[in-house]
Amino acid sequence: MNKRLYRVTFVNHSKVYELYATEVNSGFLPGCIEISGLVFGERSSVVVDPAEEKLKNEFADVASTQVPFHALIRIDEVTRQGTSKISDAAGASVTPFPSHFIDSKKPE
Repeated sequence: MNKRLYRVTFVNHSKVYELYATEVNSGFLPGCIEISGLVFGERSSVVVDPAEEKLKNEFADVASTQVPFHALIRIDEVTRQGTSKISDAAGASVTPFPSHFIDSKKPE
């Protein structure tokens, strides 16, 4: 039996996160999706990707994480694992759904 693998892309604190996981389900919190079974590259590799290591450390003790629907960019079922990464949301070709509906700027 082949285990499914998902690439989940979402926005968190003006950064775009791309993670690989074996399970993606409706979250127990309303308006969230639950991501569990996070998968990272092998440490046995001679070349270490600092971005993936940062993510690995950030999610080291996380069994599952809840991501709000409005932060999701996309969820893909993939056949091969790529490199998990964090990138700047500025300049990204995908615009996330607005998280604030009221403009906090004061009128001039």
